[in-house]
Amino acid sequence: MTFTLTNSTDLILEIPEFSQRSQAFSHPSADYQAYLNELCLNAVLPWLQEDFTPQAKVWPNTTALSSFWELVNGTPITVDAMRFILVPSESIDLSELRVPQEWVDLPSWLGDYYLAVQVEPDAGYVRVWGYCTHAQLKHKGNYDPGDRTYSLDATEIITDISVLAVAREFCPAEPTRSTVTAIPTLPQAQAHNLIDRLANTEVITPRLAIPFQLWGGLIEHSGWRQNLYEKRIGLPEQRSVLQWLQSGVSQLAETIGWERWNLELSAASRSVGDRQTEVNISRRLAIAGQFYELTITPQGEPDSPYWRFELRNAIVGAAIPGGFKIRLLTEDLQPFPNNEDIATTAVEQLYVEVALEPGEGIVWEVEPLPENYEREILKF
Repeated sequence: MTFTLTNSTDLILEIPEFSQRSQAFSHPSADYQAYLNELCLNAVLPWLQEDFTPQAKVWPNTTALSSFWELVNGTPITVDAMRFILVPSESIDLSELRVPQEWVDLPSWLGDYYLAVQVEPDAGYVRVWGYCTHAQLKHKGNYDPGDRTYSLDATEIITDISVLAVAREFCPAEPTRSTVTAIPTLPQAQAHNLIDRLANTEVITPRLAIPFQLWGGLIEHSGWRQNLYEKRIGLPEQRSVLQWLQSGVSQLAETIGWERWNLELSAASRSVGDRQTEVNISRRLAIAGQFYELTITPQGEPDSPYWRFELRNAIVGAAIPGGFKIRLLTEDLQPFPNNEDIATTAVEQLYVEVALEPGEGIVWEVEPLPENYEREILKF
């Protein structure tokens, strides 16, 4: 990665050699949006890692990017405790920065700093020509209901990128975010109806097809956002634990760390029901520099099964520290009786057992949060 300063304020970053893209998108416009975001990310992230912190990384994880880029322009990066939103554009008009409303008004998506990035694919470089804070966008930006963007005039944007590092070093307590209103949680049935409607690829721009309050309530739930993306590109169900047990973990689930384990060799004469008790599904979690294993195992009789979610230290005999929690929520993120287990002191394991109806979804959470964690809906 190389970069040059053409004058005192322009930051020109070389786009690294582009690797083969493997993501799928529902429409050429979404595919090109993803292409520009990927070029931008590949050029800007190494600069952030070099000039700010080596720990700068995509939020929440790189696997999630396709489901963002299918739906909205922009890429979130965490830099220490701050979130940067990269906003790429091919436009040669640098008179304003336009930011999709999702990155400004969704409480769990909004950033601290927004980087205006002009992408030049043919020339092989990007130009980071300015930045602003979330508070600037909310207080000085103009909201356009037609394309649901906030625009900030170039005269309101800091065009000297070197100021960003100075501001973060010498004014770390300066507020960057403005208060936003929480988006109401959607009822589960309404969310499913919206996903089915917006999964139709004839709806080229789903973010503009329904009112923002509904749209925000849908995609701020990461499990529903993932589901919408997967349906728009024609994928079958990717998170069915029953399918994982019977025929192996889906390719998408493997990319985020899920594995299927045989607990013992099964005799050929045993029934399918018996064989299911000999396998489990597991995922390794990195928490505070240590590894843990989350396992899902079917329990009980075939005609009345229940499920055990269990957390253990990945090192045999090592404990889970006090203060850790494992929690299960319904698909629409509601608690239920006996849905969590808390380690008041160091313990060997934490677990929650739950009986589920066929087709029911469940969301798991662990505290402290694992690295690269994003909520997902597991189907049973």
